[in-house]
Order: sequence, then C-alpha cells, then structure tokens
Amino acid sequence: MNRKELIDALADKTGSTKADADRNIAALIDIVTATLKKGDSIALVGFGTFEVRKRAARTGRNPATGAELKIKASKVPAFKAGKALKDAVNGAKK
Repeated sequence: MNRKELIDALADKTGSTKADADRNIAALIDIVTATLKKGDSIALVGFGTFEVRKRAARTGRNPATGAELKIKASKVPAFKAGKALKDAVNGAKK
C-alpha cells in the first residue's frame, strides 16, 4: 500500500474527505519524525513502538575492491510490533 492508497483507505474508514485524511497522515508523520529526532519513543499499546536505536561504529569492506573502510556510529529509526499486531498478522483468534 502506498501513501495514496492509505489516504483513500483512511478517508473511507473514517468518512472524512481525502484532503482531511492526507493532512492527518502528514501530521502523524511529522509527529513521529519530531519525536524520534528528539530521541524519544512512541508506544501505541497493542500496535507497537517507534524508537531510535544506536548502531556502533564498525569496520566494513568495499565489495568492489575488498578494501576495509570505517563505518561511523549512527542512530536509526526502528519499529517493534506489539503483541496484538503480531497476533493479527499471524491469524490468531481472540
């Protein structure tokens, strides 16, 4: 599902306009981005948690030349699915 399909599905599900659905999705993305940028996490019980994980610096290899190169430490956004979402995806019954 791409963004346009998500907007259509949200508008249908909520009975709102596509413009309202687009603004809501844009606002959600902005909130998640700003929260993660601050280093905080967002926990939606049953759905999952958006968080920032730290990757340590490491040594890698250039696949073309085989030369070693240093990869800097970085922070990466991550999503950890909650139990209810995992159960829904795996077809578990309530």
